[in-house]
Amino acid sequence: MSIEQPKEPLTVTFTCEGRAVGKMRNELDVAMTEPMVERFTMATDEGPFHGGDATAPPPLAHFIAGLTGCIMTQLRAFAKRMDVVIDDLSVNAEVKWQWTPKGRIYETAPKSFHIDVLLESSSSLEDQIALVQAAKKGCFVEQTLGQANTVTHRIKSGDGFVAID
Repeated sequence: MSIEQPKEPLTVTFTCEGRAVGKMRNELDVAMTEPMVERFTMATDEGPFHGGDATAPPPLAHFIAGLTGCIMTQLRAFAKRMDVVIDDLSVNAEVKWQWTPKGRIYETAPKSFHIDVLLESSSSLEDQIALVQAAKKGCFVEQTLGQANTVTHRIKSGDGFVAID
């Protein structure tokens, strides 16, 4: 069964409710709320460095998995639409961050995002490159990383929330 592609832009919204359980484990209820509804249960944990038990992948593992899975999904979805043959597909991703101690805490900054696409195809190299270019533009995670973003935070206080700069 094929779903017809919309003609107008849509908003895609995901939400996540996380609960702290155990030492450093977090249980996460993730939902896509529009344009359709899908729900997922996930967990994160940290290893001994942060006092966790390593009962689930750390958040950064989910991050790189999301990036890798996103581009792979777009490659396969767009290959069908662009008539590019995929006989086999592998993607190797590497993400690096800078970790800087600041007294008893630390600060982080992104350093690099690198993605190698290993595509076996009888389609021309030109068509394969066009496919990768289209998939890059269609990958939500990659498009998020490729621009400056504003992330807002609030903390619950009394009956409302206080914005944190």
